Amino acid sequence: MDPHLPLPSNIRSRRIDGVNGLSMHILEAGYETPGRPLALLLHGFPELAFSWRKILEPLADAGFYVVAPDQRGYGRTTGWSDAYEQDLRPFGPLALVDDMLALVAELGHNTVALLVGHDFGSPVAGWCAMTRPDVFQSVVMMSAPFAGAPSAGGIAGSGRDSIDDGLAKLSRPRKHYHWYYATPAANRDMLDASSGLHALLRAYFHYKSADWSGNKPYRLVDWSAEQLALLPTYYIMDRGATMAETVAPFMPAPEAISACTWLTEQDLSVYSDEYRRTGFQGGLNWYRTRFDGQLNAELAGFANNSIDVPSMFISGASDWGTFQAPGALERMQSKICTQMQGTHLIDGAGHWVMQEKTEAVARLITDFGKRNTLVG
Repeated sequence: MDPHLPLPSNIRSRRIDGVNGLSMHILEAGYETPGRPLALLLHGFPELAFSWRKILEPLADAGFYVVAPDQRGYGRTTGWSDAYEQDLRPFGPLALVDDMLALVAELGHNTVALLVGHDFGSPVAGWCAMTRPDVFQSVVMMSAPFAGAPSAGGIAGSGRDSIDDGLAKLSRPRKHYHWYYATPAANRDMLDASSGLHALLRAYFHYKSADWSGNKPYRLVDWSAEQLALLPTYYIMDRGATMAETVAPFMPAPEAISACTWLTEQDLSVYSDEYRRTGFQGGLNWYRTRFDGQLNAELAGFANNSIDVPSMFISGASDWGTFQAPGALERMQSKICTQMQGTHLIDGAGHWVMQEKTEAVARLITDFGKRNTLVG
């Protein structure tokens, strides 16, 4: 039996077998009433279904049947390999879409009225809505703008080696965190952090939140080494540093930890316990797919596709994730999402926006859901 999760009594934790080869762990709310429209919440890295614990209830109160899965490679979902040397196709974007289609079917639904994705869950949600608008009928993307199929520029394009070279040649040599997460060493670097895994995660979550006063994001001019080097080190790392070494100087003081109501020590223990058990490699494999030429070639076939269902973007006003890929936000707004209903940057929130400012996020999502769904 899985260890108990600190959840309200009306949020249920269970497993569903036969989900595209997975035994998928989900959290759900609003399940008591049949016939409700389905809302599906997709987490990012290094997160879990548990990251949506504060959003499940408000959406259920609005009339949705709400489901948040531990996605492939994460948490209590099983049936995936944690090996580094393996075929990465099961972790690619289109395979993750297939996972969600299989989950929806096992839940007994034909459609998802409201799809929400945060961080790396945002592009998964984007691919779902772009490739299967018949199933995914509206989409909210959070903290990571979805720019569509990879092109010649950016992290997944042919220019990636020159950008890496450019970062290496700076007076302060740097590297992109995606490159680091794609290395064989990244998983053990984090699991074996000298501070301990729990402290690593505390520092990581703090450094990317509005609680760190240095997070004051703005638009970058272009995809160049000089511009990328303006990003904080959790995105553009010092060349020789591990992620554990990168975030360690930003460990909050004990009194700041005690005052952190959006991520209590009990909450954080859920993350540290789960990642101590599973490791990070499942989630890291998602990043590695961005450097897989065959997978990117398959995605390039959708270069002319757009998201034609109602869409919205939410991020924290203190979240560099909005601008970390120069041009992505503007491309999403002007070309990819043809029914974009708003972009909302929430004051007082960093990257973990649905945890840092739950009420504001819940209100935006429920209003969007009611506006685009026949929900009672």
